[in-house]
Amino acid sequence: MSGRLEAIWVKRARKGVMDPASAVRLLPDHGVAGNPRHGSRRQVTIIEKEAWDAMMEELDADVDPSARRANLMVSGVRLHDTRGRLLIVGRCAIRIGGETRPCERMDEALPGLRETMRPDWRGGVFGRVEVGGEVAVGDPVELRDVE
Repeated sequence: MSGRLEAIWVKRARKGVMDPASAVRLLPDHGVAGNPRHGSRRQVTIIEKEAWDAMMEELDADVDPSARRANLMVSGVRLHDTRGRLLIVGRCAIRIGGETRPCERMDEALPGLRETMRPDWRGGVFGRVEVGGEVAVGDPVELRDVE
């Protein structure tokens, strides 16, 4: 499966505002440059554009995807059940650690959003940066099995 990096957001502080960016540096074993929580197992959070669009249709809403509070939005790759796989973004590699479970803040953004995210990992995934570098909106994205 191959796809595209659709959007990038960086948090100013834990629970802070999500700022859009056209490019960002991913730091190995650290995460997104300028983002809090460096070095945690949730270094990078990723959502799927197709899943977001489907949820907005189901809820008859038009909430900006930054409300999910993820760092990257990708299209053309299915994130469901990808634990342990590598997500290649441009020249960078992120090892998927698992599902990012939706919290109560999702219902603050849109009532019903949290429950709508629960099936099929539609709330996205988290991962650790294994190969760092700069990524930019428009970069190619692909999932790879680990050998």
